[in-house]
Amino acid sequence: MTTSELDRYAKSLIKEAGRRIRHSLGSDLTIETKADANDLVTNIDKETERFFVERIRRDFPGHRLLGEEGFGDLIEGLEGTVWILDPIDGTMNFVHQQRNFAISLGIFEEGTGILGYIYDVVNDELYSAKKGEGAYLNDERLADLSETAVPESIVGVNSTWLMPNPYLDHEAIIRLVRDIRGARSYGSAALEIAHVASGRLDAYMSLRLSPWDIAGGFIIAHETGAIASNFRGEPANLLEQDSFLIANPSIHQTLLDRYIKMKAQ
Repeated sequence: MTTSELDRYAKSLIKEAGRRIRHSLGSDLTIETKADANDLVTNIDKETERFFVERIRRDFPGHRLLGEEGFGDLIEGLEGTVWILDPIDGTMNFVHQQRNFAISLGIFEEGTGILGYIYDVVNDELYSAKKGEGAYLNDERLADLSETAVPESIVGVNSTWLMPNPYLDHEAIIRLVRDIRGARSYGSAALEIAHVASGRLDAYMSLRLSPWDIAGGFIIAHETGAIASNFRGEPANLLEQDSFLIANPSIHQTLLDRYIKMKAQ
């Protein structure tokens, strides 16, 4: 199967999963907590991941899938073809708002991201990218990012970072919020990464994200010129949980140098 054929297949799978999720919005949810009381998972998260796993194992038995809910494969390396999936990124928004959540999917070939997708289910907005062929919002190609500066930027940042914490210098984050044009927090890493790719945000940062949070958006944003790294400036981690910064290339290094100060552990 060619990359273009795989792209069409993945898009049809995502759209079908999205229809299933929309049909569930009026139904009763089974809600559980995971790592803490704010880390939610619903029956729809699980059903959506199972849907992807069953289809991929049926149609591509040689492919592997890493999913947030654990129904895929144990992935310790990115050899071969690997799908990295978050069935519902922004589960708290899904539960409380029934909007501002997304399906996030990245497909990797021998460690290289070849196809990326973020599907804003409620708004029927599909961000997608094929390596080397640009990024799209539905059928409209996204423009390359224009140069910006910190005082003109809108940055996605968690408001809890403004309080003392054991990981970051919160005073530096306060300086950032003072220096930029505005701060936003949407509650979905995938959507915030998509907003960086489309220029709606100029940067997004998070202290801890897992591969399924970033895999689809990482590929999409790269196609419009965004730079992704962890807080140490190293390449984004696609196998383990790590810090994450994605930004317009004109401010990425400035954010690392001036505002993101990790405390010694």
